Amino acid sequence: MEQYKIDRINALARKAKTPEGLTPEELAERDALRREYIDAHKQSLIRHLDNTYIQYPDGTRRKLQRRQEEKS
Repeated sequence: MEQYKIDRINALARKAKTPEGLTPEELAERDALRREYIDAHKQSLIRHLDNTYIQYPDGTRRKLQRRQEEKS
C-alpha cells in the first residue's frame, strides 16, 4: 500500500476524533482505505507464511502447509 494512502487513513482518524467528525463521504473513504490496508497486510502475511519451513530435530525441513477448510 502506498504511503500517501496510509497518511490519508491517519488524517481521517485524527479528524474523526475532533468535534466536527467525518462527513458521510469521508466515512466511506476511510472504510475503503481501511479495507485496502487490511487486505494488503493479509496478503503480506500469506506470502510470508508460504515461504516458511519447519525444521525438525533430525534436520529435515518441511514446508508449512495451509490448513484445509472444513466443508459442512
